[in-house]
Amino acid sequence: MRLPRSLRGRLGLSLGLALTLLWFAAASVTAFVVRHELDEVFDATLEETAQRILPLAVVDIVGREDDGVTQRLAAIRSHDEFFTYIVRDAQGRVLLQSHDADPGVFPAYDGPGFHETATHRFYNDDALQGTVRISVAEPLAHRRTVARQIQMALGLPLLVVIPVALLAIFLAVRESLGALDRFGARLTARNARDLAPVPVHGLPSELLPLAGTLNALLARLRGAFEAERSFAANVAHELRTPLAGAIAQAQRIGTESAEGAVRSRAGEIEATLKRLARVCERLLQLARAEGGRLRLDQPADLRPVARILVEDIGQTLRPDRIGLTLPDRPVMSDLDPDAFAILCRNLVENALRHGDPSGPVAVTLAEDGTLTVANAGPAVPAEALARLTARFERGGSATDGSGLGLAIVSAIAERIGSPLVLRSPRPGQDAGFEASVRLPVQGESRAGQRAPQVSDRR
Repeated sequence: MRLPRSLRGRLGLSLGLALTLLWFAAASVTAFVVRHELDEVFDATLEETAQRILPLAVVDIVGREDDGVTQRLAAIRSHDEFFTYIVRDAQGRVLLQSHDADPGVFPAYDGPGFHETATHRFYNDDALQGTVRISVAEPLAHRRTVARQIQMALGLPLLVVIPVALLAIFLAVRESLGALDRFGARLTARNARDLAPVPVHGLPSELLPLAGTLNALLARLRGAFEAERSFAANVAHELRTPLAGAIAQAQRIGTESAEGAVRSRAGEIEATLKRLARVCERLLQLARAEGGRLRLDQPADLRPVARILVEDIGQTLRPDRIGLTLPDRPVMSDLDPDAFAILCRNLVENALRHGDPSGPVAVTLAEDGTLTVANAGPAVPAEALARLTARFERGGSATDGSGLGLAIVSAIAERIGSPLVLRSPRPGQDAGFEASVRLPVQGESRAGQRAPQVSDRR
């Protein structure tokens, strides 16, 4: 028999089987003891009956005028006679018998004491130097019937008690393991980046070492991740000033040099340094997304942040390159505006960098908090689409991106509990690319009461 996989099932099954077997063993032992005691009681009754009737029979027989005449005692009222007796003389003649006695059942007298045949249990005794003999009989079927009734009286309650006891065991085990279920639920509810210690309140003492080991492992992992994020943030931060200085020097060399080859080489150096600066900026954003606080105590309207961000990016673009759609009503969210700006900027810049340069980029912030950024361009294959949120994964080898934009957006989306959804082609079209994420908002409007959308072109 295969044991259940759950600890609750194993405990319930093992305790239930053990209790059931113990009860059946106890009932069997009790039935055996009761049967032994019944035999002693019935034997004592047989002996007592013989010793009470024999003196009376002697007096009756001695006072008779006719010798050897059988006398059958009539019943006062009809009843079941479980004990029958006969009184015989030394020649075996029946002198006295009970009203329901069958002399053919009684064997020949073979001395005082207990005797047994296939159907009856007998007790023999005699008086007057063996001239008056009594035999009291009891059917063995009577004893078996009484024993069977007692066994049924012991066994039938088990048919009710055992299911009730099994239910009680199941409820007790479930209640006892409730703390373990809550511990597992707290672990399941966490996202992949939540490495805070798991509360161990209410756990049984046997599970505390396991919980302590788990929390120690989480602490070591948290320390390792924090060290990694801190290193990346510190390196990126420390490189910003030297990179800015190096870019300025490259620009100065390009402007001061009269040789075309030197100016061309200075331009290449400047482009490389700017690309390195963008990578440092993205690393700082990634560290902020993975380690900083993303939710605030007070909500704020996200529309001004989206408007300012799109205007800032669109300053160097043609007027119709980015289309921004915002609702009339405020989009109140406790998401940190800086984190929202990082998320929105990376989505917009990713769409501008990888989309069709001649097509517009549509940025939409819905009243329910859904931010959608879509661009035109060829459809992205499904296998490539699944890899875009990986770090340093670029949509194409010809682009100059850092490969961290969608990874930063995915990290922020995961920490706020809303996954980043990537679609290509765009819904309802055969080309294009669309990224959307549902931001946490407060006071969502009911269905059918959404405010009209206002479209702005920046």
